[in-house]
Amino acid sequence: MTTTTKQLTLESRLVQTGVGRDERTGGISFPIYPSATYRHPAVGASTGYDYTRSGNPTRQLLEETLADLEGGARGLAFASGMAALTTLFLHFSAGDHLLVSQDLYGGTYRVLDQVFGKFGLAASYVDTTDPAAVAAAIRPESKALLVETPGNPLLGVADLAALGALCRRHDLLFIVDNTFLTPVLQRPFDFGADVTVYSATKYLGGHSDLLAGALVARTPELGERLYFLQNSTGGTLPPQDCWLLLRSLKTLPLRLERHCASALEIAHWLQEHPRVRTVYYPGLANHPGHQLSRRQASGFGGMLSFRVDTAATARQVLERIRVISFAESLGGVESLLTLPAVQTHGDIPEGERQRLGICDSLLRLSVGIESACDIIGDLEQALA
Repeated sequence: MTTTTKQLTLESRLVQTGVGRDERTGGISFPIYPSATYRHPAVGASTGYDYTRSGNPTRQLLEETLADLEGGARGLAFASGMAALTTLFLHFSAGDHLLVSQDLYGGTYRVLDQVFGKFGLAASYVDTTDPAAVAAAIRPESKALLVETPGNPLLGVADLAALGALCRRHDLLFIVDNTFLTPVLQRPFDFGADVTVYSATKYLGGHSDLLAGALVARTPELGERLYFLQNSTGGTLPPQDCWLLLRSLKTLPLRLERHCASALEIAHWLQEHPRVRTVYYPGLANHPGHQLSRRQASGFGGMLSFRVDTAATARQVLERIRVISFAESLGGVESLLTLPAVQTHGDIPEGERQRLGICDSLLRLSVGIESACDIIGDLEQALA
């Protein structure tokens, strides 16, 4: 990235990603380098690339772009969000203890409980919207705090500044899963985060055609450690997918603007529907995290959840929707509706789900970039 480019706004830097990097052809779009290996010019000499698991020109540009987008020292691209998280968890040792948001993606719970738990890495699930509860759960062997904010699927908002200060006092690695808001709307490093995590399949990719994950480290030292783990375990993102993600990042701010505006309009409409009992969206003034979200983020995002009157109504909605798709995942241009209790959070024990409020009448909506009136119309006929 040139000095001139660094002076541009984030939106312009994303659009300019890769422009001018291909000096041989002058191509505006940076090429895909599919080669798995690279010729050495001489014994003991390298072009800077030896084997694609260790480094690839297309992935390098993506990882540099991710670091610039976040404001970190190093970005790393992975084959999925779970590959990114798994690599991060390998940073810890048997006997270590992690504090983790209780309002989180079910896959994170599954890998900690059923995979890393067998190797002696312990995790406690805490209400990260309450810094006092987090502080009370810290043990001598605690090494990190993993926060997902807004939470999934109940959209709880954690105070990043308070949690960042808590982590500094107790020498905890502060990890923020920023998938729902992306660095365009929320800047975790401004609040003391050490590393951010993304399922880049979601908003960063944004078109439901790509599986990817990312880590961004605040410091070069942590970035180097995570790169060692990435290279050692091999969960890297292939060049073709790196190129797709680079393409998608160019329109990320524009897409988020539409996601946010439509989500707020739909949330207000849902609040007034007689069959809707509760709407979970930080953009609503009655959301308990509304003011906090206004302070620490520049937008409320495109994700919302709502609880209808009965489980039968939830099933009816899922069977009747026509514009919205009944599907897992989120963050794409298409609107998706999910039943968290049996899909994204099915691996969480039923008793814990019920305690958290992830019941059979709770629906999670990823608001796409279709016209808000068409999404509302689809919900209206499905709820009738």
